[in-house]
Amino acid sequence: MNAPFLAAETIALADLRDAREAARIERFVAELGGTPFQRPAWLCAIERGTRQRALGLVAENHAGLTGWLPLTEVHSPLFPRALVSSGFAVAGGPLATSTTIARRLCRAAEELAVRRACASVELRGGEAPTDWTVRSDSHAGFAARLAPDDETQLLAIPRKQRAEVRKGLERDFAVEIGSAERDRAAHYAVYAQSVRNLGTPVFPRSLFDAVLDALDADILTLRLDGEPVASVLSLYHDGVVMPYWGGGTFVARATRANERMYFELMRHARERGCRTFDFGRSKTGSGAFAYKKNWGFEPQPLAYSTWTAPEHEARDVDPTSDAYSAKIALWKRLPLAVANRLGPPIARGLA
Repeated sequence: MNAPFLAAETIALADLRDAREAARIERFVAELGGTPFQRPAWLCAIERGTRQRALGLVAENHAGLTGWLPLTEVHSPLFPRALVSSGFAVAGGPLATSTTIARRLCRAAEELAVRRACASVELRGGEAPTDWTVRSDSHAGFAARLAPDDETQLLAIPRKQRAEVRKGLERDFAVEIGSAERDRAAHYAVYAQSVRNLGTPVFPRSLFDAVLDALDADILTLRLDGEPVASVLSLYHDGVVMPYWGGGTFVARATRANERMYFELMRHARERGCRTFDFGRSKTGSGAFAYKKNWGFEPQPLAYSTWTAPEHEARDVDPTSDAYSAKIALWKRLPLAVANRLGPPIARGLA
């Protein structure tokens, strides 16, 4: 797809299967300080792990790239087809050398969405045209600088939450960090149980495997008497650690395993040379939102933009929506084996 762009400039669909093209975009993302979710490596890992197609639009002139819009084409039998920037991510949107270029990439995405029978284009960050729907009240991000040592890190946590962390530190947990099969199996077992207990379908394990294989990532697991009780898959990018997919079993709450897990991750990230702990996004007013504030993290509103094709409705995949309350209650009662079998085909469409 080509379109006129500032006379000598063009917008085109990127060929992410071309290693040279993908490497060129990777360099552009790094130069502009993009997130891991704007990297072609992320898009391609998502495609391998979920079978949701990796796409993207590039703007360029005679001097090289001037803009990039990463996209995942998300399809599901339960929801309308959509172009998401970026799929299964908390961030995304266009990277460009000017606001004008960013917005023109969005216009090209509108055209691409119509051509591919997508009902909407969703941006999780970045500049959008002024006539798109923008929400900054639905989600917030939480990030803070890591302290230089364990004791200073503890003192940075508000008193009440610090007491919970200390209880976790008193427990005789075994802490394991890696990305081998033992780590992956433990993480998936804990994560699957955790999301079932929350009433949401679990992602396919192939998604986690693909991300671990393609990006700088690892798994931190806490075991009690040999059994995994809390585990988190984290991403590392430009001095930032991002605990991304994590959870705990029922045992984790009573033993303060989650508190210990995140504190151990702070320690591990500091040893790796990270400077910032990005606790990720949470739905405004949710329990996770309150939990992160209890750790002393200040919420930063996230701006998400949506364009909806004419005569279509934007999809609603928010698990906290009233439309899903009965389904969530039912899912919580499913036997774990049943939830693990039914969940991945559904969750592939929840990008």
